[in-house]
Amino acid sequence: MPELPEVETTLRGVRPHLEGRRIAALRVRDGRLRYPVPPELGATLAGRRIEGLRRRGKYLLIDLEGGTVLIHLGMSGSLRVLPEASPPGPHDHLDLVLAGGPCLRLRDPRRFGAFLWLTGPAEDHPLLAHLGPEPLGEGFDGDYLYRASRGRRVAVKAFVMDSSVVVGVGNIYASESLFLAGIHPGRAAGRIGLDRYRTLAARIRAVLAAAIEQGGTSLRDFVQEDGSPGYFAQSLRAYGRTDEPCPTCATPIRQVRIGQRSSFYCPRCQR
Repeated sequence: MPELPEVETTLRGVRPHLEGRRIAALRVRDGRLRYPVPPELGATLAGRRIEGLRRRGKYLLIDLEGGTVLIHLGMSGSLRVLPEASPPGPHDHLDLVLAGGPCLRLRDPRRFGAFLWLTGPAEDHPLLAHLGPEPLGEGFDGDYLYRASRGRRVAVKAFVMDSSVVVGVGNIYASESLFLAGIHPGRAAGRIGLDRYRTLAARIRAVLAAAIEQGGTSLRDFVQEDGSPGYFAQSLRAYGRTDEPCPTCATPIRQVRIGQRSSFYCPRCQR
């Protein structure tokens, strides 16, 4: 699934092509996404000016005159900025066509993505209202994690992946951050002290910033808005490295299921 760095990379890639432009049309070839795209939406969006683009968690927000388009890439979705006349592929479901070209094309093989029109404040929408702070913004640090974790018995990896606690720390980046912080992913969140949470918060920030700088993590589906893959996967220290030597102590990396997700850790370095 595209995670926060992938969505941030996409945002930075498409923003220069869209910001300040007007929408000429919305062409929906197949609106059967996670939430069906209504056929009348094209008429609603046509002629509106794009005032800005931003990200909230794993959601991309396109602010227009009078409302906001909310996009979620689901399990395998991606966005491309292409010439309007580019032939669509079998999974290219819709084009947001700009006046004078080009178009923003949504590709989603598994159809778990979303393309929604919001007329009220985006932050009040049910998909966004419950979200915790941004890990790279104000309001997120070790003191916050420590306060939020008191009395919590859930594994710390599941805790930092909870979007109501902090947004965008997906499976890959949680594994990597806990490895760098020396914290076992299965340790109860409420049994971790303030100093260790301060270290973990700093590692989460560093890992996400590095992934954004390197263009996201290249797995099975994600590529950047220009079609090139992300390269952060080359820097992974624990995730996906079962039985390979720990880069710190050479102990074989172990894999365990936590919250129905594969988790990777060093049994010697992480306590």
